[in-house]
Amino acid sequence: MSETEYLAIGNRVAIRPLDRADREEYLSLVRESAELHHPWIAPPATPEEFEAYAARFHGPDREGFVVCERTTGAIVGGININNIVRGAFRCGALGYAAFGPSAGRGYLTDGLALVIRHAFGPLGLHRLEANIQPGNQASRRLVQRLGFRLEGLSPDFLFVDGAWRDHERWAFTAEMAGSLP
Repeated sequence: MSETEYLAIGNRVAIRPLDRADREEYLSLVRESAELHHPWIAPPATPEEFEAYAARFHGPDREGFVVCERTTGAIVGGININNIVRGAFRCGALGYAAFGPSAGRGYLTDGLALVIRHAFGPLGLHRLEANIQPGNQASRRLVQRLGFRLEGLSPDFLFVDGAWRDHERWAFTAEMAGSLP
């Protein structure tokens, strides 16, 4: 992939919009990462689920990105900004996942920093939230590394893995972007 097709480029990773052409690579990575993702998230696992997932990002209230290893272009993670509200609020809710073959190498940290800069730059947002199940230590460490602040606990916040789950609310605002690694 040409570097001109990326929205943002870092030292090790780059981000670009999720594309329907990513389907086979994405689904293969989801299969390889099932143990890593359970019980925290349930990414699309079939072609039909992927098509519905990708279609969600064609409106004004969601943005979907893949994080790619810069030298090979291989997908190493996915990040989305959901429930984008404009006007005085200018906020969105983050969703993200590393993929098993590349998990633990810091790629998602680098990719999320690029997405945050994109959100506060071209997208014109002011606030991003990450809602994390308290037991998801990897996700908690990710947002802590980037400087998110813990704002509280939302009981029974999201329906995940067959039950309503509590989530911690972590937030990052445009004023905090200067502290990104």
